[in-house]
Amino acid sequence: MMHNHSQDSGTHYNASTDRMPRTTLFFSVHDMVGALDECLRALKRASVSMTRIESRPSKSVDPGYDFFVDVDAHTTELVQRVIEEVKKVKVVRDVRFVGSVEESPVVNEHAVPWFPRKVSDLDTFAEKVLEMGEELSSDHPGAKDPVYRRRRYDIVQRAKEFRTGQPLPRIEYTQEEKDTWRQVYTRLRAMYPKYACREFLHVFPLLEQNCGYGPDSIPQIEDISRFLKDCTGFTLRPVMGLLTPRDFLNSLAFRVFHSTQYIRHHSDPYYTPEPDCCHELLGHVPLFADPNFAELAQEIGLASLGASDEDIEKLATIFWFTAEFGLCREGSEVRAFGAGLLSSFGELEYALTEKPEKRTFDPSQAALQKYPITQYQPVYFIADSFRDATSKLREFNSSMRRPFQVRYNPYTQSVEVLDTKDKVQHFARTIRNEMQLLASALEQL
Repeated sequence: MMHNHSQDSGTHYNASTDRMPRTTLFFSVHDMVGALDECLRALKRASVSMTRIESRPSKSVDPGYDFFVDVDAHTTELVQRVIEEVKKVKVVRDVRFVGSVEESPVVNEHAVPWFPRKVSDLDTFAEKVLEMGEELSSDHPGAKDPVYRRRRYDIVQRAKEFRTGQPLPRIEYTQEEKDTWRQVYTRLRAMYPKYACREFLHVFPLLEQNCGYGPDSIPQIEDISRFLKDCTGFTLRPVMGLLTPRDFLNSLAFRVFHSTQYIRHHSDPYYTPEPDCCHELLGHVPLFADPNFAELAQEIGLASLGASDEDIEKLATIFWFTAEFGLCREGSEVRAFGAGLLSSFGELEYALTEKPEKRTFDPSQAALQKYPITQYQPVYFIADSFRDATSKLREFNSSMRRPFQVRYNPYTQSVEVLDTKDKVQHFARTIRNEMQLLASALEQL
């Protein structure tokens, strides 16, 4: 379980398990009457069942459509048979698999783990949590409190039922929960001017002015999400508990951050073994309103789409040493920007002493660095800036073994896979238009 020591709520994913792979077929067809029927008959001839189908206007066939079809083909032989059958359909172009096959690590050079293509695909993560949420471990402070357990259950159920496009759940917090929040908020708020980075200190008063941040009430994620969207396009969505690293990081590609809404047990407000709303709202949220940090977080997310398990582990570790426990230089000083530090009284102070080892941020080194999860970190990485960290991360990502590149389309809130000549040319035209606009703007300065 990827969580931090006794004074911090850790990160919001778990490295122990990933979900079963799906086998997803992608193909493009020309816009002709009966084209899809022919493709479905090809699947039938291959003796496979279809479990999901999605379509959208094609980026490579004009006029035409792109289809994503989940099928129950989980052996190399069956997958090859499906490919051959679909290729026989005359109107089909660009047939490949974008899912994974259980019995073979690679079907062809394009076979990669399933990943979400549009923001509503994140709904499939709703019930795929691994730990905590409504279930509490025996050492959790609230494990033996039936009232607290029931309260957690009620909040978690609302996260379970949430779907993209719906208003985020509003929680009517109890006075006991507000008292717990007040203790945490007041103590951390007093520490931020001395330890937090300038970007964090710039945003925090804006959250107090616009989102209800303060010692007397727990902010609602709906209000925060609207504020973040106006700032950087990031949004929040409720989550039941810990996600797998793959699901958690995939969501960042869409500028979506999964946030819990329950709070730690009142008996020990300065301890939690898992992410809670104090960690999410005080540690993570402020920097998602900063454009440069938002770009860094999304870059990690985009790199995770279709990545191998090995690369997912590396990216999750990079996230750990940046978004969770990152430090940054500000002139001659070092400040904290990681949420694990900014929501932990003890480690926030400890990390900026001479006791731990501090290294300049290098993704290739950070990705392989081992770390403890039940004590303060012995090693921290210092970024020169968010922009510099993003630049280094992009260079690192270029070495990953993924057979394609992706880009996020903010207009459709979808991911486009740049794996064909037509798609790359379409992207190039988009860039050319943007460059013309830039040149025009520069001329008018």
